[in-house]
Amino acid sequence: MRIVSLVPSLTETLSAWGRTPIACTRFCERDDLAHVGGTKNPDVERIVELAPDLVVMDAEENRREDHNALVARGVDVHVLRIQALHDVDPSLRELARRVGAEFEPVALAPSLEPRVTAFIPIWRRPWMALGEPTYGSSLLARLGVVNVYRDDGPYPEIDLEGARRRRPDVVLVPSEPYPFRARHLPGLQDVAPVMLLDGQDLFWWGARTSDALKRLAAVLSSFRPDD
Repeated sequence: MRIVSLVPSLTETLSAWGRTPIACTRFCERDDLAHVGGTKNPDVERIVELAPDLVVMDAEENRREDHNALVARGVDVHVLRIQALHDVDPSLRELARRVGAEFEPVALAPSLEPRVTAFIPIWRRPWMALGEPTYGSSLLARLGVVNVYRDDGPYPEIDLEGARRRRPDVVLVPSEPYPFRARHLPGLQDVAPVMLLDGQDLFWWGARTSDALKRLAAVLSSFRPDD
């Protein structure tokens, strides 16, 4: 089956299922595959030239206008909508059916009681935080992390003084989508103690979700609110 994936999470998941796409985005970290632009600016003409049987997209990561342009050219497009951890299984089960793959449900440990509050920056210039409803925040909630921006929409613009006033126990700094480096940490350390997280484990849902939960749990277990 000729599949084009416009979502890094899906490129990884389809490959794990033995349904490796013929092309993907430049953000999918697959130099062995043809690239068809980015998640927000895919090369529609190139995708059409590849004559895919199916293009897979995500309502959160991709644009409606690119979806509509592909559909208008007669391309079969399958759209997933992942806004929380509980969306993963039903969405992947349906995708597996479409591509003829075997589906294994996400292995979930019991939810942990809330034990720590966190501010999760995802961008700077302007500063933006992870809010809800989002997959990343729901993943952290499963691990006992209360997001201090959970009531402000999915990706609110914020300032660090406002984040400090919310008195989080910790600042969880993911390695993506913004590539935070050591030089960015001093200002964040003024808000609360800082912990670095693997951004792919936090935001790439699908085949990695079960193991990502375990890895993130191990990292978070080292933090104590009284530290």
